[in-house]
Amino acid sequence: MNVAVISCSLHPNSRSYVLARDMAAVLAELDAEVAFHDLREYDLELRGRPGAHETGQAREIANSLRQADAILVAVPIYCFDVNAAAKNLVELTGGAWEGKVVGFLCAAGGRSSYMSVMPLSNSLMLDFRCIIIPRFVYATGEDFENDRAEDMRVGSESIRDRIRELAEAAVRIGGALAAAV
Repeated sequence: MNVAVISCSLHPNSRSYVLARDMAAVLAELDAEVAFHDLREYDLELRGRPGAHETGQAREIANSLRQADAILVAVPIYCFDVNAAAKNLVELTGGAWEGKVVGFLCAAGGRSSYMSVMPLSNSLMLDFRCIIIPRFVYATGEDFENDRAEDMRVGSESIRDRIRELAEAAVRIGGALAAAV
């Protein structure tokens, strides 16, 4: 079982990175092979630039996504939507998402944006025939200990439980789909 985990925040002390890191650890406990991508470590062009999707780093991520049975995307929520880096990644890697099982981990400023992943989910379902896991993680600053510090971690037991539930769903659904193909 191969799972790609993508941390889409570019913030140096990112909450969504902490969610992605914890997700990768849980997936490893479930014996999944994890390809971890932290977009802070990439210099991705904007998709509107000619050849942006053909750069080495864009190809590297696209190849990893093609190999994955499931993709888990950790995103910050800005202005009631996923961040631009996440949307740009989908535009750059497009076809690599085709038919994948996809789940979301969200870090937001408040509780009101819990449906923020729906526009991206709809695009993934309609454009790339992705299967969206109907369970996702949604956390705010109060769910973290040492918020925005280098030693930040998930402090909420319910968020840790949701991370495990999403990991188990990704392995179960991704594995079933891979076996059926």
